[in-house]
Amino acid sequence: MLKKLILAIVMLAATMGSAFAQVDVNKADQASLDSVKGIGPKMSKTILDERKKGGDFKDWADFESRVKGVREKKAIKLSEAGLMVNGRPRGKASDADKEDRKSGSGAKSKKEMKKNDSKG
Repeated sequence: MLKKLILAIVMLAATMGSAFAQVDVNKADQASLDSVKGIGPKMSKTILDERKKGGDFKDWADFESRVKGVREKKAIKLSEAGLMVNGRPRGKASDADKEDRKSGSGAKSKKEMKKNDSKG
């Protein structure tokens, strides 16, 4: 009886540990991404395609701007479920982040600036 109880506790602890495993979006394969609550096969494929196309994600802002369907609220939930970008969880938006969005100095505007520079 005692052995069964100990075994049950060990099994419970093992499953809880895997439920909160940290997954780095730049290193994960599709199965690892799928294991994060809130990411299904479609989103994991989108993430992998975007990573292949544009390289590793620099930070959470880069991840949010490049992955369709992921914005601030979704990113926070994914981070709470164990997703990380470059080994960092996503925090709540800081005042500086909000100012960057208002002024348009995010990753998207940098791309636009490069595009405009190349036009001459």
